[in-house]
Amino acid sequence: MSMFVALFSGINVGGNRIVKMAELRAFFEGLGFTGVATYIQSGNVVFRTGDGDGAVLTERLEKAFEGRWGFRSRIMVRDAAWYERLVAGNPYPEVAEDHTKLHAYVLERAPLPEEIAPLTERCTGPERFVVKDDVLYLHAPDGLGKSKFAEVLPRVLKVPGTARNWRTVLTLHEMARGA
Repeated sequence: MSMFVALFSGINVGGNRIVKMAELRAFFEGLGFTGVATYIQSGNVVFRTGDGDGAVLTERLEKAFEGRWGFRSRIMVRDAAWYERLVAGNPYPEVAEDHTKLHAYVLERAPLPEEIAPLTERCTGPERFVVKDDVLYLHAPDGLGKSKFAEVLPRVLKVPGTARNWRTVLTLHEMARGA
């Protein structure tokens, strides 16, 4: 049995697409997953299964989720080893203590260099970013809410993903390790 983390995109944002975490846990358990735990309302699920890899699980979950809730949510499923690499690969350890200023964008796939280049051109403020494989690490010194770069990032990058602040990243990492 392997541990996985599922990161949902676009649920419980601004009072729209509401999914209660108790219902989400029951949904995962109903699909046969074990050790299911959720963290905060933005859609973070840690679970255990003996079947499949991240891509297979993503496809299965997205289809079942849409059937249950009636709308599509992009879901990024990664295993515990991937999460270990995410945390270990943090290029900004000096700002990791301030969880509101460091974010990880989990991307559907690793962007191509020509997809990253326009981001570099748009990153003119105090923000800094590094892309490692299928993760974009963003240091936003003034916070994500005030970042003009974070606002345009999804449109410019064009690789679907979902962002989590560093506190959430670390909490999910611990949950996946200790579950």
